[in-house]
Amino acid sequence: MADAGGNADGTTPRYREIKESILADVRTGRLSTGDRVPSEAEIVSRFGVSRMTANRALRELTVAGVLVRRPGSGTFIAEARPIGHLIEIRNIAEEVRSRGHAYRPRVIGNQPLGADAADAALLGVVVGTAIFRSLIVHHEAEFPLQLEERLVLADAAPGYGEQDFNRTTPNEYLSRIAPIERVEHRVLARVPDDEIRRLLGMMPGEPTLVMVRRTWSGGRLVSHAVLTHPAARYELTASFVVGAD
Repeated sequence: MADAGGNADGTTPRYREIKESILADVRTGRLSTGDRVPSEAEIVSRFGVSRMTANRALRELTVAGVLVRRPGSGTFIAEARPIGHLIEIRNIAEEVRSRGHAYRPRVIGNQPLGADAADAALLGVVVGTAIFRSLIVHHEAEFPLQLEERLVLADAAPGYGEQDFNRTTPNEYLSRIAPIERVEHRVLARVPDDEIRRLLGMMPGEPTLVMVRRTWSGGRLVSHAVLTHPAARYELTASFVVGAD
């Protein structure tokens, strides 16, 4: 009731008091990146509010990118959102390390298969063409940052299925085997399904920022990658000079 929304007497709603308390702890250094914040139950006890009010405060700070909620672990102060380069093709491992953080991959799969109708359409080949499909979650420190779903034309990168992507990344391997001649980007927002949400450690209702990247080498389309990021943890940027050659 009164503690969950705007108060009729003009006082600050309780959920905003909770938010301001957490933000003040961040500003003063009492809480820093990676620190656990009080749970809903702890907030209820400390502030004398309802569980719904505590949940609203944490939820709004999560949507704002201040907090990250990790199912089964708790709620933590989030990293400042890393900025990815939209036009420049960067290796995700190098991008993470350039920010001074540890990079860790989690390889879900990397299998050879014959392209079905959907895969064939994405790669511009006939049904049954030999391709590889890889699925990798890239982590920055302890946080899942990017889910990479990639289709690769086997004829252009025959050793792709034998690569240990715990030691290298698809970007690193393909840059050596099939140097990029042309790239196409498409960026969109999506509501993730349950599996993507689970792999990226996201809460229900959180949106994702998705980049679809197609690359060509040797005059043919070689790779189709869908790079999915939790929107609260990532942003993309690009810059250029108007009129430059």
